[in-house]
Amino acid sequence: MATPEITPREAHLRQSQGAVLVDVREDHERELGMAEGARGIARAELEEDPTFHFADHDTELMLICQSGGRSMLAAEVLQRLGYRNVVSVRGGTLRWTADGLPLTRPETDVEIDHDFHDRYSRHLLLPEIGMRGQRRLELARVLMIGAGGLGSPAAFYLAAAGVGHLRIADDDVVDRSNLQRQILHADADIGMPKVDSAATRLSALNPRTEIETVAERVTSANVERLLEDVDVVLDGADNFPVRYLLNDACVKLGKPLVYGAVHRFEGQVSVFDAGRQRGVAPCYRCLFPEPPPPEAAPNCSEAGVLGVLPGVVGMLEATEVLKLLLHVGDPLTGRLLHFDALSMRFRETRLPPDPDCPLCARGRPFPGYIDYAAFCSGA
Repeated sequence: MATPEITPREAHLRQSQGAVLVDVREDHERELGMAEGARGIARAELEEDPTFHFADHDTELMLICQSGGRSMLAAEVLQRLGYRNVVSVRGGTLRWTADGLPLTRPETDVEIDHDFHDRYSRHLLLPEIGMRGQRRLELARVLMIGAGGLGSPAAFYLAAAGVGHLRIADDDVVDRSNLQRQILHADADIGMPKVDSAATRLSALNPRTEIETVAERVTSANVERLLEDVDVVLDGADNFPVRYLLNDACVKLGKPLVYGAVHRFEGQVSVFDAGRQRGVAPCYRCLFPEPPPPEAAPNCSEAGVLGVLPGVVGMLEATEVLKLLLHVGDPLTGRLLHFDALSMRFRETRLPPDPDCPLCARGRPFPGYIDYAAFCSGA
């Protein structure tokens, strides 16, 4: 059923007869002026739990936003939820103002954070994120291993999206050969620790994100300290020993691990969450019980890599991190996404948990950390 629209003048008349006018814009938008007598309830909040505000599904509701688009979408949601008397105000607050109808400013003691609202305005418009989700991102803590090809795009987008705390671990320094793909760094940074270069760029992009730098190589001795208090781990490493170590620590500590890898013209992305979902979600060892021989899996410095490829894979990793933090969508848990840049094709492989996995099988105790370098070299 199509959602009916009414003009602001008709809405003003119905309001005087008892209909409820609801301004579904965000707080910072309503601060500048709203239709007199309207109730301010942000669209995401209204759609998430409308019965909290309006228990009677026969309540006559008139929804208004800035220009009419969001109120129409919100009205459609309410109709699907069983509200029978919902309309949208055509032209929104802009037309209400142009028609000379009375405006008011909401009474509030809360100081509006304009930087927050301006910076994340496009997220706030999404009902799947909204104010609640953006605040969740602001409180989130993400560990990113590696500030190189995969970590560069991922870090940029996680900081831009408003992740509150990024802990970046990398013991390397910027080399000229990095600049072809590691876009966090510039020519002037050559010789600088990558974590310092990363902190400079990310803080310039979003000073609201706290950047914690750890200029250390990840080892069995420090991995649990690095994972302390983080919500999600992003794997931007470029070697098998670190991947196995990260996987084992995440299973032990119950942290979701977002995995990415690149090789020449191809990349992979997945989410390993066996630590929180034993017997349901796989771990990295379910995919690779044994590492390939070194000659079969050369790194970028040996085999080369298309410069844009880590950008694609790193952004996919950042997407998975945000979905996990926001609890939206369908993460790549139990799925391995392959990307072939030359054919521009994606394909997906189902990845069930291995019931005999030496690490994550249900009921199996943690076997302890090992010498990962020796394990991956076949020694």
